[in-house]
Amino acid sequence: MKLSVIVPAYKLAPYIHECLLSILAQQTDFDFEVIVCDDASPDNTYDVICYLQPAFANLVVLRNEINLGLVGTMHRLLETAKGQYIAYLDGDDIALPGKLQQQVNYLEQHPSCSMVYHESEMFDSATGQRLKWYSSEYYNYHYIPQQADITHLIRYTVFLQASSIMFRRHASLLQTLQHGCQIICDFPWQIMNVGLLGGSIDRLNTPLGRYRIHSNSFGAQTQQSHQRRLKVTDELAAACRLGKQFGVSDEVIQLGINHVYFSAALYFLRAGEPDLFLQMIELSAVNSQFFDKRHSDAYQKRQQPEQVKQLLGWLS
Repeated sequence: MKLSVIVPAYKLAPYIHECLLSILAQQTDFDFEVIVCDDASPDNTYDVICYLQPAFANLVVLRNEINLGLVGTMHRLLETAKGQYIAYLDGDDIALPGKLQQQVNYLEQHPSCSMVYHESEMFDSATGQRLKWYSSEYYNYHYIPQQADITHLIRYTVFLQASSIMFRRHASLLQTLQHGCQIICDFPWQIMNVGLLGGSIDRLNTPLGRYRIHSNSFGAQTQQSHQRRLKVTDELAAACRLGKQFGVSDEVIQLGINHVYFSAALYFLRAGEPDLFLQMIELSAVNSQFFDKRHSDAYQKRQQPEQVKQLLGWLS
C-alpha cells in the first residue's frame, strides 16, 4: 500500500461526508486507503460514515466503543495504517483535487524530505468565503524556508496546517503519540515524527486543502475560553521541549518557548486583555531571547499596550 490517509472524527456529522468524499474521489496512479475512526460521537457521525462505506472498497471504518480522545483515536488509526506514506486529515477539513498525487510525487522525488505540507485555504463554514491563507499569511511566514527542519518547527510552531501534512512511515509510529499533550496534539505529533525521521519539512505553495472554521472547530473553542488558550499555550511550550531528545539545542528550544508566549501575548492584546497580555509577554523574554525586533520592541513597551498596538501597526 502506497498511502494511508487517517481521519479522526468526533461530533462531525455535518462535515464528515464532504471531508471523506474529497479524499476518496482523489485521482492517483497508486493505491491508497482512507481510515476513519469515530470516537464514540453522540451525534450521527458514525451513521454518515457507514453510509459511504459500501461505495468505497478503500474506506476502512473504525469506531471506539467509548470516547478515547484524540490521542487514543490516533493510536487506533496509526496501528491500522498500512501505507508507505501517512497523510492526516481532520474530519471537518477538505482535500482539494491533486493533493494526494502531488504530495506522494514530492516525497518520491525528494528522498531527504521526511514531511511535506501544502498551502491551505482557511474558510468560513457558514458562507464558504476564504478568510486567509494558512501558511503564506502566517505572521512569521518570512522566516520559514521552503525546506525547513525541526528547528524551524520548534522556533515558529504552527506554520503548517494539520490537515496538510504527509510523511514517511517509520518504525516508531505509536511512539510519536507519547508527547503528553491533551488539547494541542498536532504540533507535538509533528515534532515527534520529524525528530524520529530526520530530514526536512518541505512546503508546496499550491493550495491543496481547505481548513474549515466553524463554531465547534478547535480555533473557535479556544477563542471562547481564555483559560483554554492559556492551557494551549503551556502545551505548545511543553511540546518545544520535546526537541531535546532529538538533539535540538537549548537555545533553539528556549527561543521556541519564548515565541509561544509572545504569540499568546499578541492574542490577548487583540482580545483586549491587558493583564493577560502582560503575563504572557513577561514569560516570552526568558534569558532575554527575542526572535526579532518586533518581539524586543513590544517587550520594552509592555506596560503601554496601546503603544505596542501602534508599534505593530494595529488600529487602536
